[in-house]
Amino acid sequence: MSRQAKTGDTVAVHYTGKLDNGTDFASSREGEPIEFELGSGAVIGGFEEAVTGMTIGEKREVRIEPDDAYGQRREDLKLDVPRDQLPHEVQPEVGQMLAIQVAPDQQALARIAEVESDSVTLDLNHPLAGEALTFDIELMEIR
Repeated sequence: MSRQAKTGDTVAVHYTGKLDNGTDFASSREGEPIEFELGSGAVIGGFEEAVTGMTIGEKREVRIEPDDAYGQRREDLKLDVPRDQLPHEVQPEVGQMLAIQVAPDQQALARIAEVESDSVTLDLNHPLAGEALTFDIELMEIR
């Protein structure tokens, strides 16, 4: 029987990720497979769980609910910020991504959700929060 991927193994996988509406949001197919150690938490839990037990060459489609992916969208992760607190060179537009300081020596990405004359609303939710994700996965290598 072929060796199955298990916790502690470094694996290489090709994948394509789709949203429920059929939109592809990510793929490794045009480049190198992604590599990660099973059990390290380097990828979302549902993806790691799907790869565990696969054998080299095996293909699998898995749908991962938001709680096992990037979580549910949270309204408490939206912040209204006065425009004069943004760097002067930033011309805010809805959808624009900004790196913001959330703690000493810690930055996070925020998406501009709304722009008003005197403030902007920043959304710190992961862009895929609240989404169910479907992955087509192919295990290429186990080390």
